[in-house]
Amino acid sequence: MTGAAPAGKTPAGKTPGREAPATAAEPAAPDPVDERLPVARLVPLAGQHVLAMVAAPVSTAFLTADALRLTPGQTASLLSVTLLLCGAGTLLQSLGPWRIGARLPFVMLPGGAATALFLQVAAEHGPATASGAVILAALLLLAVLPLYARAVRLFPPLVMGVTVLLIGVSMVRVAAGLVTGAPGRPAAPSALALAAVTVGCTLAAYLLLRGVWRQTSILLGMAAGTLVAVATGLGAFAPPGATDAALPRLLPYGAPHFDLLAALPLLIFSLTSLAEATGQTVLNSETVGRTPDPGRDVPRVARADAVASLLAGVFGSAPLVTSSENIGISRLTGVRSRFVTAGAGVLLLGCGLLAPVSRWLAGIPPAVVGGSALVVYAVIAVLGVGMLRRVDLDDRGNAMVAAVALAAGLLPVVSPGLYDGFPGWVRSVLGSGVVAGALTAVVLHGLYRLLTRAREGERP
Repeated sequence: MTGAAPAGKTPAGKTPGREAPATAAEPAAPDPVDERLPVARLVPLAGQHVLAMVAAPVSTAFLTADALRLTPGQTASLLSVTLLLCGAGTLLQSLGPWRIGARLPFVMLPGGAATALFLQVAAEHGPATASGAVILAALLLLAVLPLYARAVRLFPPLVMGVTVLLIGVSMVRVAAGLVTGAPGRPAAPSALALAAVTVGCTLAAYLLLRGVWRQTSILLGMAAGTLVAVATGLGAFAPPGATDAALPRLLPYGAPHFDLLAALPLLIFSLTSLAEATGQTVLNSETVGRTPDPGRDVPRVARADAVASLLAGVFGSAPLVTSSENIGISRLTGVRSRFVTAGAGVLLLGCGLLAPVSRWLAGIPPAVVGGSALVVYAVIAVLGVGMLRRVDLDDRGNAMVAAVALAAGLLPVVSPGLYDGFPGWVRSVLGSGVVAGALTAVVLHGLYRLLTRAREGERP
């Protein structure tokens, strides 16, 4: 009969009594970097990132206030704007609206080298000119980003491995300065003991605990170190003196003054910062399990840096840069979600609006913060070593390029005053170990590839 189904079959040709296979594909598991965590887990994980990095913006604000001889009210305003900009920049990098930010778990901080250059310009030409220099540097960075896609081929795995290793080593030196009080200064035995206790507690928590407790090992190590400091007298929980809460002030030094010659050190810094941003972006992408795409992600990272720095110039702060401080935490804890750092950004915004909170966080003993930072930054250095393992270092040319680039990058780390006798633009390029090493690796690797191709072309 026309239209009748054969006996024992359904009209669709299926055997009776059997369920039809699902035609809809099973929903794919979310990318770890896009995982949304419950609030009960998110808050402590975000707080861990804040505790690991808050010393940088707080100390930068007080250092800048001291150098510029600001009043207590101006200091409070500067502290507030620094924390607010760190929080806003962290949110931009983590959420990436309008292609501003890479949607990776990054945090943003005042750059150490950038702050030094900002204060140098302020000392020589006044704070209004320094603010103008910050704005000019941010605009220059935005202007050159369309050309980055053409330059991305200059950063092969060898260059990235050298850059990431130097990032870790340079930041270990910064962490050592937190323990000693200043880079190169002898450490007090009590500070070394406190840092060692913090490292030991962090390591014990990471090795012995499981689940969410292991993921908060940095936070637990810092808490244990602070308790030991207070209980034994090895350190003190001492928040800075009372500073009244104050909202950010627009143009606190008056209208910005734009002087290209005075701004030259910061202009050069903004260009060379792309090398460090490339290394950090590749490292963070690999940490969260995403295939690195510098041509797409680095301009987004740098765009967020530029936007935050533009605001910093308007509100009288030093330039802000995306930091690798938290990448080691992500690696240690295994938590890859960018919403954790977005939560950290929200907490930083709260700290910026509530001065007592920021002072309380700043009261954690520096040796405790330094001990935690030593673990985090050493992990980053090891990641750089892992990236170099993918390069054929049995090739003598590759090995020599890596060796000379590492030497160029380590020189300003082991001898910080090496370039003090040179002009400011030379110091801004060669005085940063990461920038010097990355640029050396780019140039030498490019020359080696050209020579290799030329030799291959001469063969019959």
